[in-house]
Amino acid sequence: MFKRNSFFLIAGVLLFSATLIAAETGDPLQPGGKTTVKISTVNSFSLPIKNASNETRKRFAIGNALFNQNWVEAPASVDLFDGLGPLINAQSCSGCHFKDGRANPLEKNGDVAKGLLFRISQPAADGSGAEPVPAYGDQIQPLAILGVDPEAKVTVVYEKIKGRFPDGERFELLKPAYQFKDLKYGPLPKNLQVSPRIAPAMVGLGLLEAIDEKEILKNADPEDKNKDGISGSANWILDPIKNKKYLGRFGWKANQIDLHHQNSAAFNGDLGITSSLFPKQHCASVQTACLKAITGGEPEISDENMKSVTVYTQTLAVPEARKLEKEIRDQGEKLFAEAQCASCHTPSWKTGNTHDLKELRNQWIYPYTDMLLHDMGEELADHRPDGEANGKQWRTPPLWGLGLIPSVNGHLRLLHDGRARGIQEAILWHSGEASGAKKKYMDLPRKQRAVLIQFVESL
Repeated sequence: MFKRNSFFLIAGVLLFSATLIAAETGDPLQPGGKTTVKISTVNSFSLPIKNASNETRKRFAIGNALFNQNWVEAPASVDLFDGLGPLINAQSCSGCHFKDGRANPLEKNGDVAKGLLFRISQPAADGSGAEPVPAYGDQIQPLAILGVDPEAKVTVVYEKIKGRFPDGERFELLKPAYQFKDLKYGPLPKNLQVSPRIAPAMVGLGLLEAIDEKEILKNADPEDKNKDGISGSANWILDPIKNKKYLGRFGWKANQIDLHHQNSAAFNGDLGITSSLFPKQHCASVQTACLKAITGGEPEISDENMKSVTVYTQTLAVPEARKLEKEIRDQGEKLFAEAQCASCHTPSWKTGNTHDLKELRNQWIYPYTDMLLHDMGEELADHRPDGEANGKQWRTPPLWGLGLIPSVNGHLRLLHDGRARGIQEAILWHSGEASGAKKKYMDLPRKQRAVLIQFVESL
């Protein structure tokens, strides 16, 4: 009797221990932890987190309205939504992040590059980095309100680059070359630095914001002291209010500190809407009509409304991972690790316990990003410094929800400028620190490459 009871006691302890381990590591099929929602439709990126409180849901609803609102130029009958421009990239946040998803790249000349913006600069005279371009500032604005000339039109030509895997399968990549036409405020400098950046999907941003800074920095190895070829670096950004540098987390170059910072900068830079954080318009001295344009107040969006937008962007939920046959998922996960993809696309994190929204605290999440900057090689380089990020570095983008972009946005154009027409092309553009991972992927047999792609699409 004693032995039998001992057996059941030991079995029970083992089962309890296994349950604790599972609880401590989370569930990859629930990549947002308790915030995860079950949906796989055109609205997959537009739901609030599952565990949102009533107060958070109210904020979410207000933020949703503001995010999708078409702003108008001042003065208007409804002064809550006026102040658009004078120079803009879109009329609303959703004009770039359609259905809270990913924007299309510029595909043909004559199109307005909604959701694809162009940061510009020129080398600083003292050699210390980059500085705004006289007459144009730090971003090309292709649209404007009535009576103000937009800055320029953008054209694109794609060069076809053909290649072959070691097993003989052929592939083709598209390399974009951009030109600025109809320049309204004079010529651009010959040493112009240009960085195209596409609007990414919005899900899970609050969870990434909730990861403790010290945990992210544990993976930083800028001098590659462990000699693994991976040199993740932090971008330290000056807070304009506190006059102190903080870890950059958001944006393609990790050049925004948090979502309040990110949203305020986007309202100001893309919609021409001022806030308490960014109270001035981007009008160069030669842009006289821009300087004379009527404002929608000072600031044009209140702190209260900006807070609602921020809560909205913090609480857009991550959808459940798509289910695969266990054998396919296990094999895909193994191949992902063996190809060293996980060296930068860190699978899991646990959020900290200090975020303003308690729903985002202490969640095991699976975003597949290390939140750090990496040298991605010459082919993807924009040669434009951004904070402490150099011209070859990009922040590792999260992979969760990737396979749902076609359902939401009708395409799967990836990388910072949308040049890749799917996951495989995105991998094939990897270079620099990711050269080894790309080679390992290319050396796989065709069927194993397909399994790895299936795995990433399911995340």
